[in-house]
Amino acid sequence: MSSVLSSLFNTIQTMLFPLIEESYGKLTENEQRFVRVCEICIPANYTQYVTGGYMGRPQKDRVAIVCAFIAKAIYNFSTTKLLLEHLRCNPTLRRLCGWEGRNQIPSESTFSRAFAEIALSELPQKIHENIIKTHYKEKIVGHISRDATTISAREKPLRKRPKVKKERRKRGRPKNGEVPQSKEPKKLEIQLNRTLQENLADIPVACDVGAKKDSKGYLITWNGYKLHIDGGDGDVPLSALLSSASTHDSQVAIPLAQLSAQRVTSLYDLMDAAYDSKEIHEMSRRLNHVPVIDSNKRKGEKVEFDPAKKIRYNQRTASERINSNLKDNYGGRNVRVKGAKKVMAHLMFGIIALTAEQLFRLLQ
Repeated sequence: MSSVLSSLFNTIQTMLFPLIEESYGKLTENEQRFVRVCEICIPANYTQYVTGGYMGRPQKDRVAIVCAFIAKAIYNFSTTKLLLEHLRCNPTLRRLCGWEGRNQIPSESTFSRAFAEIALSELPQKIHENIIKTHYKEKIVGHISRDATTISAREKPLRKRPKVKKERRKRGRPKNGEVPQSKEPKKLEIQLNRTLQENLADIPVACDVGAKKDSKGYLITWNGYKLHIDGGDGDVPLSALLSSASTHDSQVAIPLAQLSAQRVTSLYDLMDAAYDSKEIHEMSRRLNHVPVIDSNKRKGEKVEFDPAKKIRYNQRTASERINSNLKDNYGGRNVRVKGAKKVMAHLMFGIIALTAEQLFRLLQ
């Protein structure tokens, strides 16, 4: 862990909290969490990415709105309306965000316009990336746990075009003079030889219908998206990508691995049987990682781990803890916005808060 983070934590606990409480009174646990998260991410450093939308408002108001959305994730408010009501009734949180009086808090429509600008600029993603690169870069990550989780949305799924039937390849050897039909490469094969930006541009992000079997074997469906997360040691979210609900987990594994490799140095990649593919194994090795991927029965008889890898694979539960923590405590179940950009921004504010909390917890 970085010495900067350790110094920051000590400064917050020994100096900042007493100073704030001297002016505003005793801070609640959530207010202390809010201060810690804002001190680690410093929203004022990123507001240059948010332009237009609400002309005439001062710069400090933009900072206050970003802080308010972080508070929304920490308090796990389901709607912006609940957030505004709390800001009006809680003078301490209101002042910590940057508004002295109740009449200074912008309207709900202003918050909505501001959020659209924030989502378009991908501001939460930039904040999270900087937190990882600044405070987690020095640490060698032993295990990266990769997994995806369902995100239900309140919007109509995109109607898919009917699939065009492909001409079947002829079996056997081609006749004399006949050009043999070439086999189309799989998507994972294409991803393996492309850059991160090319792979990111190819991920489908439209709202559609997803389906999977739960732990009891029952088929469940949902409208919305999938959130793909790489988690590091200490249950710290390292990177995240959003896709359509119908996208298979394996289709996002390679770009997610490329993204995480730009942020941290890691040793082992832990994934369940959904990621059992030779291309994903190959990408892991190209990044100088050791793939520890559960064997998929569809390829025949299940191959069991050796004792050492079996112990390492048990660490993969970190991804499940991150997913459940995000949904239960940081707004992951309360997606009320529409469109992939806004949905991702909403989720990323929760991931920012969760990341900061986990980093500080590693110091305690």
